[in-house]
Amino acid sequence: MKKRLLMNLTVALMVLGLVFTVSCAKKPVMSEAPTGVVVDQSAADAAAAEAEALAKQRAMEEAQLKADALKEAQLKDAEFAKKAAAERRFQSQDIHFDYDSSELSPMSKTLLKEKALWLEENTNVLVSIEGHCDDRGTTEYNLALGERRAISAKQFLVNLGISESRLVTISYGEERPLALEATEAAWAKNRRAHFVVK
Repeated sequence: MKKRLLMNLTVALMVLGLVFTVSCAKKPVMSEAPTGVVVDQSAADAAAAEAEALAKQRAMEEAQLKADALKEAQLKDAEFAKKAAAERRFQSQDIHFDYDSSELSPMSKTLLKEKALWLEENTNVLVSIEGHCDDRGTTEYNLALGERRAISAKQFLVNLGISESRLVTISYGEERPLALEATEAAWAKNRRAHFVVK
């Protein structure tokens, strides 16, 4: 009987030990939030990690937006600079004429074709074509010759498809020389049609 009691006691201790072991198993740590709500710590850690990941994602998106805006601004600046350079080239390239002539040379026609392309790309631009002469001849004669030179350039552009309403002509005759020397090279510079964007 003692043996049986000892055995029952042993079994009882084992059951108690087992119950104690199971009841002491690791449970999630619970803490009480300030509002009195019990919060699972692992859920709070997961929420914090998700919030941090979202913040990083937003920061990356904002950085990309800033980089895209900067790139777009640089492209606009480059495009503006390119257009400004093209306009300066349009205005700075005069066409030149032979002595006492308003006929267009092959080089002048090539330059006028380039100017027509620029005018086609810039449809809102109006242009004044100025006719100029060297200082040989009378004032009246040079004013008339300057007008013929400006009209010759204008008519060529119109024949290339540029609207006549966008082009005006004026003659300055010998009044606005580029070169003041009395040499053939200086006179050649002054026999020209000059283009001014309005």
